[in-house]
Amino acid sequence: MAWDGEEYQARFDGIAARGGDVHGEATLVRALGPSSVLDAGCGTGRVAIELARHGIDVVGVDVDASMLATARRLAPDLPWHLSDLAELDLGRSFDVVVMAGNVPLFTPAGTEPALVAGVAAHVRSGGCLVAGFSLDRGYSLDDYDAHCAEAGLALEARYATWSRNPYMGGTYAVSIHRRS
Repeated sequence: MAWDGEEYQARFDGIAARGGDVHGEATLVRALGPSSVLDAGCGTGRVAIELARHGIDVVGVDVDASMLATARRLAPDLPWHLSDLAELDLGRSFDVVVMAGNVPLFTPAGTEPALVAGVAAHVRSGGCLVAGFSLDRGYSLDDYDAHCAEAGLALEARYATWSRNPYMGGTYAVSIHRRS
């Protein structure tokens, strides 16, 4: 799927201009107290840029060149990498790896285990993988939890929203898995 980074960013700019909160993901990640974050599937950099604004060492990775072009325009001093997350090897680990914006759902069917393994390889000991995605598109929480377990991560918390409303079932979940 090809994206138009400028068009995608305009959507969030419009929400922000109308007073909407476009930083829920970054707020949740900041609450975990990280000094370093990998924004995996960063798109136009909305989450990464907000985290950097709060002094967090952040790196963004996306597979779409148009999205990264917008991210680079918005924050040229941040490190942005073009890569498939299933094949990612940055040679470093992070306190938190975040996949916001339904990232697992944009992975070709059957490659979800490789996606989770690729990003989980960048979670340092004691660190977290945080992901939020819709549950009505064929990738279940049971499958996601199993893929995280295979990558050495255990479920710590699950929410219905990025603002940490309790998860009671439904069509969206935000999960925090920790490496022990």
